[in-house]
Amino acid sequence: MTNPRTHPGGSTTMTSSGQLTLTNGVQIPTLGFGTWQIPDGAAAYDAVSAALAAGYRHIDTARAYGNESSVGRAIADSGLAREDVFVTTKLPAEIKDHDAAATSLQESLAALGLAYVDLYLIHAPWPWAQMGADHATGNALAWAAMEGAHEHRLARAIGVSNFAVSDLEKLIAASRLKPQVNQIKFYIGNTQDEITRYCQTHDILVEGFSPLATGSILSNADVLDVARTYDRSVAQLCIRYVQQRGVVPLPKTTTPSRMVENADLGFTITDEHMALLDGLTDTATEHHGPKPRA
Repeated sequence: MTNPRTHPGGSTTMTSSGQLTLTNGVQIPTLGFGTWQIPDGAAAYDAVSAALAAGYRHIDTARAYGNESSVGRAIADSGLAREDVFVTTKLPAEIKDHDAAATSLQESLAALGLAYVDLYLIHAPWPWAQMGADHATGNALAWAAMEGAHEHRLARAIGVSNFAVSDLEKLIAASRLKPQVNQIKFYIGNTQDEITRYCQTHDILVEGFSPLATGSILSNADVLDVARTYDRSVAQLCIRYVQQRGVVPLPKTTTPSRMVENADLGFTITDEHMALLDGLTDTATEHHGPKPRA
């Protein structure tokens, strides 16, 4: 069995080119660029354009972010071939119905200006106003539409976001296809070990949003001490840590220089430092619940 700090478990495998291979054979870059809370218009367009120019080839958005149109224009204007950019968007958490899910994907594709997305996710197992409620039946209905989208190549891979183990188990029991991805909040001090272990054991790739704890981890003294030993920034250490845990990090910034810095991850954290970082808690100066739409 592979070491979960360096490789995801099971048949989701690392390649030497900075890609991971999902269980259906689709390759996904090991670093993504998140667009949560970047407003539609010039802000989103400029941020995605700068990220693509900096070398990012994995862009994460969502219908709920309201910026799909600007994300799509930036991709179209980049001059990159469509197959060279991995694009993720998400079904709004409030949609728990087959037909509405199918319609929402068509709306996302139209906004993005794309014929397909590389990854389509259910944004959350419950509507944001009903966090924690059981919507297993609605998730299964929405998932059936996503299975259809996968079959018709409107989505090369499908998955979920913010799903706990119980949510995953209920969905898998009611489905033909197992989710290929689960996107969750993941950063040093908040690694959601039960969910991560379940996913990696069951060949579900974990993506980590807020790998910098929305910026609040950057002043943590313990993390800073470790970063200094590698002559790296706290942000670089945090993002590399997520990768070495076998999780795909999705950092977000609108500052081009930080995009470049965040992607400069050509170093390896030792096992000793990984163990130290694994043991940290309360690393964020502010604590956030699972509501973030990332």
